[in-house]
Amino acid sequence: MNFLKRGVTLFGIAAIVAVFAACGGQKTQTIKIGFNIPLTGDSPKIGESAKNAGELIKKEINAGDGLDVNGKKYQIEFVYVDNELKPESAIQAAYRLIEQERVLAVVGPAGSGRAIPAGQVNNESKTPMVSPWATNPAVTKDRPYVFRACILDPVQAPAAVSFVKEQFPAIANIAVLYNLEDDYSKTLAELFRDNWAATGGTIAAFDSFGQKDQNFSVQLTRIVNSNAELLYLPDYYNHIALIVPQAKSLGWGEKPILGSDSWGSADLWTLSKGSVAGYYFTDHFAAAGATGYVKEFIDKYQAEFGESPDSVAALSYDSANIILKAIQNAGLTGDLQKDRDAIKDAIAALRDYPGVTGVMTFNTEGDPDKPAVVVQITEDGSFAYIDSLK
Repeated sequence: MNFLKRGVTLFGIAAIVAVFAACGGQKTQTIKIGFNIPLTGDSPKIGESAKNAGELIKKEINAGDGLDVNGKKYQIEFVYVDNELKPESAIQAAYRLIEQERVLAVVGPAGSGRAIPAGQVNNESKTPMVSPWATNPAVTKDRPYVFRACILDPVQAPAAVSFVKEQFPAIANIAVLYNLEDDYSKTLAELFRDNWAATGGTIAAFDSFGQKDQNFSVQLTRIVNSNAELLYLPDYYNHIALIVPQAKSLGWGEKPILGSDSWGSADLWTLSKGSVAGYYFTDHFAAAGATGYVKEFIDKYQAEFGESPDSVAALSYDSANIILKAIQNAGLTGDLQKDRDAIKDAIAALRDYPGVTGVMTFNTEGDPDKPAVVVQITEDGSFAYIDSLK
């Protein structure tokens, strides 16, 4: 879709890059890494979590004299660029990092609304990309240079339905409220609706809102007045922080609310003023109760940043490390396109990669075979592991 490039002002950088820069006849031993992340906009915590994960990796690698690639040590340099949570900004960043910064591979964008258009740019430019948090199937479909570290919506939605059937077997009628302007939210809402109907359940209300909406009283009044026994909200945490208190004030009461992985931000608890306590959501990762190397990551992150890592941080940590592992496996020649191609092949060839969000082997579409994790929000705002479902 080359028309995307026309008229685009190039700015931002979002990539993992290996660069051989000639300097006085010598080649510098540097791998330049960048992230395409929303540091401003409606969900800045997403960008902050991703940046924290990157800083943790950089600190670990550079403190050990760099990344070993076929016996040579390379220092890691990270560059973080704000995509403002906007598709057009993600596209602009993609062109700059590929053409101006001459990147080797890309980490991000995270959400599907940005990863779908940016992924098209990366695929056309034959530059590998790993998205941490984009769950829509279109992100990787027919794009051999695009991968993801997270589960897909067609895994997450049936898992959510299965969980409701197991946890709340008496519930027959559900309501859904989703963001009509967000591909992620709309797709997941439709998948949940269709999977619920396939089990014989009833959809009492299926309603939507706009990206900039802050008052949901009209939609929630319809939902409260329906015979819905559970409310499904596949929406970003900033919207959840507004929707849940409003639902309760309009009479939703103690009936359950179920969310999706877009709830998984460390800011959810604060923004919602604790109104989400006790609710469940599907996710990729749960910090509470982790063991082994996953707990080691959590402890390091908490010591460095004073908070437990959310799923964006964990998935960003995995995405960056997947690319670094591929660089080690593929080696570096200094020929940019050859190295891009080799890294793409090396990512696709990874088997049983031990990420902190699960063990990953990529299928032919560039998607990992992983289960959805169900977590519950505790009374102190922690995300506690409940179950793993496919």
